[in-house]
Parts: sequence; structure tokens; C-alpha cells
Amino acid sequence: MNRIDQLFQQKKQRVLSIYFTAGFPHLEDTLPIMEAIQAAGADIIEVGVPYSDPIADGPTIQDSNMVALQNGMSLKKLFSQLEKMRETVQIPVILMGYLNPIIQFGIEDFCKKCQTVGVDGLILPDLPMQQYLDDYKEMFDQYGLRNTFLISPQTSAARIREIDEKSNGFIYMVSSHSITGAKADISGEQIEYFNRVKSMELKNPRLIGFGISDNSTFNTACIYSHGAIIGSAFIKTIKNSQNLSADIISYIRSVIQ
Repeated sequence: MNRIDQLFQQKKQRVLSIYFTAGFPHLEDTLPIMEAIQAAGADIIEVGVPYSDPIADGPTIQDSNMVALQNGMSLKKLFSQLEKMRETVQIPVILMGYLNPIIQFGIEDFCKKCQTVGVDGLILPDLPMQQYLDDYKEMFDQYGLRNTFLISPQTSAARIREIDEKSNGFIYMVSSHSITGAKADISGEQIEYFNRVKSMELKNPRLIGFGISDNSTFNTACIYSHGAIIGSAFIKTIKNSQNLSADIISYIRSVIQ
């Protein structure tokens, strides 16, 4: 069974997914960061594939993409770093990125590599639903990859139903119609959106992302969904860390305490 499916069968609430950019802050930090995320008690690891034009991301993640690319990170390098991942990392691992580098690598070669190293799923924000259904779904399924779509407060109920029906793994609920980045708190307008989606009783689990940064915002997100995704706040934690493992464990435990 796919590890993402297994996780959500076993854990129905307070699921924490942590995003970071592969090759940041230093090229060879990828696997040590993943091991520390697991040790800290997070449930899912989202590994960002660096790209020169990450349109959905705010300054913090954009900067981490630039640094990672300057460090020499590429898909080929990333897969070499993940070759022995499953010797130490047992929790679900998702690659998050944009279509262009994957198309350049070769879609089927990419899917084969994901299966070989033990990647469980993908988040591709610029992959249109129809293109996924027409060109990629069969291949993703063949290689055991769950594909996650994003919804936002502007997504219509009909579109949310379609995403729920035609995708698997989980649904990524973008908390606001903006780029990524930690916000101070969660607004009443956002809570209205969370409640609206919760009342739809979708078949797929939902994780809330964008603006989740600490114990308070994590707890609030968990009231209205199965859990949350943290990206920018985590990137800030590791950016200038002198002891990655200790700082990662301390930060994640402060979120889930």
C-alpha cells in the first residue's frame, strides 16, 4: 500500500507535513534534513524540486530555490541523494515542483526514478487537471505515485468536487489566495472557507497550507482539516542553522506539542 494512503488510514487528525527545498541551505543537506524531520515526529516530508520561477511561492521559498540552484541542485542530483533514503526514512515522501524540469528530465524516467527511490506522491501546482487525466494519470498510477491538487478560497464547489473525485492521496487546501509565506494568524474569512470545505465531506483527506507557522496556527488548522503543511517558517528555521538536526527537532516539536 502507498505510504500516504497508509498514513491517513492510521491517523485521522493532526497530520503534519513539512516542506523544504532540496539542496538548501547546502547541497548535501537534503537527506539529513529528511531524517531530522522524521525524528522530530512529523508525518510527511515534502521535498521541493528547485526551479528558477516558482510562481506560487513567496520570497522565503523563492530565495531557497535560488540558493539550491546555485549550490548545484538538479533532479539528477536529487535522485542520487534519495537513492538510499528508504534505509533511514520510513514516513511518506512527496516531491513538490513545477512541470518544466520534470518534462526536461522525461516524465516516465522521472516516475521510474520516483518508484525506485521510494517517493510516494507528487504536488505539481502548474499541472492542469485535464492534462493530468489525459497524459499523466495512468503513468502516475503505474508507478504508485499519488498526485495532490491544490484548492483555494476562490475554487468553486464544482471544481473541488471534481478534484476530490479524480485525484488521490490528499487535497492541499491553500489557506488564502496569495503566495506562500508565514502569516501572523488565521482570519475569520479563512475559517469560513475551512468550514465550507469541511462541510462538503470529501472522500480525500485535507491538509491546510500557506500561513501555518507555529503551534497556534497548526492547532487552528487541525480543527478544520486532517492537518497542516509548513513550508516558509521551516525554511527560515534552517536557513542560518548551526545545528540542523537539533534546530529542526526543536522547531517541529514546538509546533506539535
